[in-house]
Amino acid sequence: MPADPRAVLTRPAPPPDVTIAYGDHPDQLADLRRPVGDGPARRLVVVVHGGFWRAEYDRTHTGPMAAALAALGHPVAQVEYRRTGQPDGGWPHTLTDVRAGVAALPALAATALPGLVAPAPPILVGHSAGGHLALYVAAHAPETVAGVLALAPVADLAETYRLDLDGGAVAALLGGGPADVPDRYASADPSALVPIRARTVVMHGTLDRQVPVGMSRSWVTAARAAGTDATLVELADCEHYGLIDPDSAAWPQVIGRLRSLHDDLPAIDAESPSR
Repeated sequence: MPADPRAVLTRPAPPPDVTIAYGDHPDQLADLRRPVGDGPARRLVVVVHGGFWRAEYDRTHTGPMAAALAALGHPVAQVEYRRTGQPDGGWPHTLTDVRAGVAALPALAATALPGLVAPAPPILVGHSAGGHLALYVAAHAPETVAGVLALAPVADLAETYRLDLDGGAVAALLGGGPADVPDRYASADPSALVPIRARTVVMHGTLDRQVPVGMSRSWVTAARAAGTDATLVELADCEHYGLIDPDSAAWPQVIGRLRSLHDDLPAIDAESPSR
């Protein structure tokens, strides 16, 4: 019997090395993982988890992914944020939490893991709703983002509302549909936020049943037309969860694209501390 692709959501992972706060709210936290190996301090990779912004999904389900990235030599932060279904979740705090976390985490991580993290803008790796949040931050605070790897991102909130993905998830996030709160969609919807300055790689499985691959196709086409350095990578025979599963057939391609994105970014200041 084929393995359940959702099994990665509950698979145990090694505990993080340290958990830090980037704000005063109990959910304004991030788990940090120490990179394996020696060498100069490296750019932080911030993993933004998905789950359609809902409270029942938190950062723990990206533990296997984050541990695998750390094993490859990346310092990793799994950022948490307020989510719908809990006090203060949804608009605007879900979005502003991630924006605040991304801005603060490189310096906080450099202090918590001395000599391991360069205090430079991070690479954002966002999956599903986390991909939406990564694109949102890159659009609104470009100075805080070096690059984006968006994995099956929810890249069009109006279309997500029209398709009623995950049973009203985007209405719960923003407080209604595009006709009800147009200003919120204008501010939060990646389809309305092009171009973005950060180099962006979007990866999407053609068998994805949670987030249609056409959403990524449309976003990348519009972003490129507007001047964004954006690339779309479609993965045949890949569904929604294989992109965050280190045991999946898709994982080597995810790692390859992250490595290329990292290596193509400008060099970090030579005065960054070594490890």
